[in-house]
Amino acid sequence: MKENKKTLRFYFTLWSMKFLTRSLKLIGKNATHLPGNIALKMCPDFLAQIEKPKTIIGVTGTNGKTTVSNLINDILTDNGYNVGGNKFGGNIDAGIAAALMAQSTLSGKATKDIEVLEIDERMTPYILPYVQPNFLVCTNLFRDSYKRNAHSDFIVSILNKQIPKTSKLILNGEDLISNHLAEDNDRVYFGISSKDTKTTPTNNIIKDIVSCPKCNSKLDFEYIRYNHIGVAHCPNCDYGSPKFDYDVDTINYEEKYIIINSKGEREKYRLIGNNATDIYNEATAITLLREFGLTSDQIEKSLQNIKIVESRFDEVVVNGKKIISNLAKGQNPIACSRVMDFVRQQEGKKAVILEFDDYFDAQHSSENVAWLFDTDFEFLNSDDIVQVITGGPRHKDMKTRMLLAGIPEEKIFVCEKEVDTPQFLDIDKVDTIFVLHDIYTHHYSVTIKNKIMEMLSK
Repeated sequence: MKENKKTLRFYFTLWSMKFLTRSLKLIGKNATHLPGNIALKMCPDFLAQIEKPKTIIGVTGTNGKTTVSNLINDILTDNGYNVGGNKFGGNIDAGIAAALMAQSTLSGKATKDIEVLEIDERMTPYILPYVQPNFLVCTNLFRDSYKRNAHSDFIVSILNKQIPKTSKLILNGEDLISNHLAEDNDRVYFGISSKDTKTTPTNNIIKDIVSCPKCNSKLDFEYIRYNHIGVAHCPNCDYGSPKFDYDVDTINYEEKYIIINSKGEREKYRLIGNNATDIYNEATAITLLREFGLTSDQIEKSLQNIKIVESRFDEVVVNGKKIISNLAKGQNPIACSRVMDFVRQQEGKKAVILEFDDYFDAQHSSENVAWLFDTDFEFLNSDDIVQVITGGPRHKDMKTRMLLAGIPEEKIFVCEKEVDTPQFLDIDKVDTIFVLHDIYTHHYSVTIKNKIMEMLSK
């Protein structure tokens, strides 16, 4: 989209906010949101006026967009491209304004050739009219925070109004909700056809699509990998799952690789995570990068140096016992269920510490807990999970939900403060301790992990 003619207001805003950004960084602040927020108030069409790079890659969706956008950014950078993005900032309009501002000259010219932008799906009406991606990735669409996103149908209605007709779409072929977005746009699909033991069907509480949106007939599922992710067709019309352009047909957990059938060519890539969602994220990034023009060899070489960031997954071993901290995204029933499913698949005796309370809601003692009843706590009702511990303002709600999931009360331990949870651990009974935390409670998980490490070192 051609930028609007730059106004004096735009230049004044740009220069003022660049000064503010530099000042904030001098005092140790990230300056990834505030300058953009002020810029949009001072100059409402700031995003329209600032010059954009030649190529924009947008990444949206309910789950996985941060990991996917970081993978894309890292691999493009590793291959010598001049890449910018909001990797360290917000995915709403203010965060994107701050990122574009930081990567521009004093005249508002872009200093990067490529911009990889994580875009909050709810905020697309404020972003996509001005920042139009050449490629738009949608990882998946599920129900999310009730307060913000309501149901996935609501998000679909927003995206269908906002997706530019010129954007090439990279879509999950196993998600019947997102893979029918903007049906007139050019697109490719990725998916997993491998029937390995770790991506077998799960008995989830919720499925966000069960009937055909065209004729209301009940969909026939060939298989369900989790929730509504799988392959299905309507028995009475042409609605259904597409053929995958990029198909993960082999997963080898022991030797850490996957094979993707890429439009008839079989390509081998390093496996960077054991969770099914990790494989989807990797397949998403590879699909985009292949469509962008990178060769499989270029991508594979870069994947050898990739590691999931510690704030999302971290594993340490102390005196023969593992401590694993894993992002679970509170108020998001699908993300939490996926992590719980991952925990139950791991070997050995396990204890699980849950830190799911919303950090900001907790400060005001107000939180919608309905999402707990869409989350598969039943996955923690397993003989090899010997303790489930939770702390925080909603610890009684969490205990109630766990009891309804059939978890024996003698396995459940609760307390009012998150950081007090390690005191309930029976270290001698477990091989692995999992600390599952929300995006904004990572600091609690670090404190908890350090306390457990001290206990194990004695």
